[in-house]
Amino acid sequence: MFNCKKYFLFFLIFISLSEWAQAQFTIKSIDIEGNTKTKSYILLRELPYHVGDIISKDSLEVLNTLAEQQLYNTSLFLSTKVTSQFLQGNESGQVQIQIVVKERWYTIPKPYFKWVDRNFSQWWNEQHHSLDHVNYGVSLYQSNLTGNNDKLVIGVIGGYTKQNILRYQLPFFDKKLKYGFGLGLQNYAQKEINYTTQNDKQVFFKTLDVIRSGYRANVNLSYRPNLFERHSLQIGWGKEQLSDSGFLKQPLFLPNYKKALSYIDLSVAFTKIQFDYNAYPTKGNSTEFIAYQRFSKASNFTSIQFRKIKAHSFSPKNFMLFESNSMLKFLPNYNYLDTRIVGYGNLQFNGLEYYIIDGNAATIFKTSFQHSIGSITIKNPITQKFLPEAKFQFWVRAFSNLGYVYSDHVLNTNKLSNTLIRTAGIGLDVISIYDFVLKIDYSVNQLGDKGLYLHGGINF
Repeated sequence: MFNCKKYFLFFLIFISLSEWAQAQFTIKSIDIEGNTKTKSYILLRELPYHVGDIISKDSLEVLNTLAEQQLYNTSLFLSTKVTSQFLQGNESGQVQIQIVVKERWYTIPKPYFKWVDRNFSQWWNEQHHSLDHVNYGVSLYQSNLTGNNDKLVIGVIGGYTKQNILRYQLPFFDKKLKYGFGLGLQNYAQKEINYTTQNDKQVFFKTLDVIRSGYRANVNLSYRPNLFERHSLQIGWGKEQLSDSGFLKQPLFLPNYKKALSYIDLSVAFTKIQFDYNAYPTKGNSTEFIAYQRFSKASNFTSIQFRKIKAHSFSPKNFMLFESNSMLKFLPNYNYLDTRIVGYGNLQFNGLEYYIIDGNAATIFKTSFQHSIGSITIKNPITQKFLPEAKFQFWVRAFSNLGYVYSDHVLNTNKLSNTLIRTAGIGLDVISIYDFVLKIDYSVNQLGDKGLYLHGGINF
């Protein structure tokens, strides 16, 4: 028999739960714990709500998760936790937000040791892990200098390229926390240059004395109107110089076909990042656009780059990553410095680690499927203060890359430009603290090359 009372009771419970989920609550307070050095307003800037906002209960959990992700993506904290408590009694209809964070170790003085080649595999195999292709010295990273998420880098580097580096970035200087600024200064000198490309590989020329030197300085202004978007304007100036022997070896190295090039440049950038974890996104998307203009007598140069990344999650253990990355260069003439395009920066093919491609334009499409195979946590036996434990996550990955590089000036020995480029492979990714991401890939390309390649490390 149809039980009307029972179904009516279920209906009332359902209606009550729906009304409770859609009930409006006012955020009474936001309390923060654990930010010993970081200013509280830096944390509040990352939140999707503020004191006095009215939100529904069913959206609160989503917003709390977003708040945790935004706080963690500042790279200021080892852990972030955001919870809410609904107040009772006379304060019914109000909610209290509780934020608990654990700060990272911000000051990191350390020895500097890094290969100058484009990746570890090229340095280890093609350069036979020669110390002549290594930069070494001392660097100091302060990733939260005044508690405002401002970053200072000081480096005194020797080895392959002697450098002195100074960089400072302050994300906000106004009361509304929307505008920031930064500056940088670097000088360098080296005794070896990559002066041409043969068989789609770098060719080097080494001397006993300095063959290439120069300096670069820049200032920038940034604007962040909301949680996800960032705009920046940078003005730089510098000078590149070759020795007599370097100029004789490659007279087309610099854009003005001379031994020295002085320039002023301007770059405008826009980024929109909505990832759960910036260092290794499993869901979300990002958009990046950069326009660059160099001003130099008879050597003006323009480039435009557009990059789009989409991470689509199927479950907590499975997701797919899609990336498109394109660059277009308006070259003043054929010169070696400006025509280098693939194999530098973020325009990289997995499976072509030993190769570079010169050209006027490039497009790369990447797809990968990632599956989590678990994690382990190791306690620190030395100190519990700065790093009580380290968690390592492991993901297996299957990937493929497809792309094309156009060049209007191709040397006969170079075969990868003006042709369809294809690579594929499998990999293991290791993720840990301080944005540590190590990638171990086994890949094959359309040339038939197969190999094991290492990428990644700690990002500061």
